[in-house]
Amino acid sequence: MNGRYLGHLAYDDPLYGYMRDEIIPQLGVALNHAVFRVFQPANSHHVYLYEDEHSGLRIIGKFHPDKRNSNAHPSKTGETEYNNLVFLRSLGFDAPPYYVVKPLGFNPAIGNVLMVEYLDCGLLGAVINDAIHLARHDRLYRKLSAMAQFLVSMHNRTEGDWPVNFDHSHAYMGRLLNSLIVKRGMGREYYDELYHLREAWRYQGCMWEDRAVLVHGDVTPSNFLIGRGHNVMAIDVERMQWADRSFDLGRLCGELKHCFFQVTGDRNAAEPFIGHFLWEYCYNFPDRMGVFRAITRRTPFYMGITLLRIARNTWIEHDYRWRLVNEATQILRALP
Repeated sequence: MNGRYLGHLAYDDPLYGYMRDEIIPQLGVALNHAVFRVFQPANSHHVYLYEDEHSGLRIIGKFHPDKRNSNAHPSKTGETEYNNLVFLRSLGFDAPPYYVVKPLGFNPAIGNVLMVEYLDCGLLGAVINDAIHLARHDRLYRKLSAMAQFLVSMHNRTEGDWPVNFDHSHAYMGRLLNSLIVKRGMGREYYDELYHLREAWRYQGCMWEDRAVLVHGDVTPSNFLIGRGHNVMAIDVERMQWADRSFDLGRLCGELKHCFFQVTGDRNAAEPFIGHFLWEYCYNFPDRMGVFRAITRRTPFYMGITLLRIARNTWIEHDYRWRLVNEATQILRALP
């Protein structure tokens, strides 16, 4: 689906000239007079699809609004994501089965816009929904195997020779808790124990023992496209960072738990898929069982903070928000 139709891109819009002169020529398509229809995909902020109504050519534009009016520095995430995409593709993620979307340009003068190619594949989220609502469990198992291999390939190709700095994740959990307190009214019945658990995890030696890798940083069902066979495509890498490989694993496990939990009400409904994903991630390591034991000691922390991250969203219903917080607390209690 194209999303919500917004109209046509005006010929005098600076973006039109930028796409005509610098973006379209990279695609090897001759457009004498492009007429771009503009769509906004569902649940996508500042992301737009531009489709030439004659040729059907499609391009994605992702804007990064300047944040000078906030406490943050001016946004440079568009440039960062552009560089991240170029780097990952230079590592071999420029051809199936494990593919990173091709960046076409970044223009700081036009809303910090990042232009990327359009990929015509379904989201991982659709595969998860089909498993939940249509019982297409086997397909989800297969696609989670592909996701595991994409991530292990990315992690292993970027492994550093220095250890993980867990302080960054420790601080991130603190920001999540503060957000839940200030913006969502989280009471003392929750935050006292969560702050205690945050400190307890910091003193677990296993959280510091692995080598740092470049993690995707936002492994959610809306940031990965799923093709045929084992084809996996990443479309959003602006949060790529040096961290524990379990950061990515825990994020996807937390998202799986949330997707099943929200629909079924069963806190354990996603467990078979979570276990399968983690086991598949360890497939190519010489000591598969040893790696599995190591990552499953650390993953609960990252699963827990993923549920807290989801719980702070405005679109989460009140009762379900606190069920998520309760589940996060239960998971975080599983100290190594």
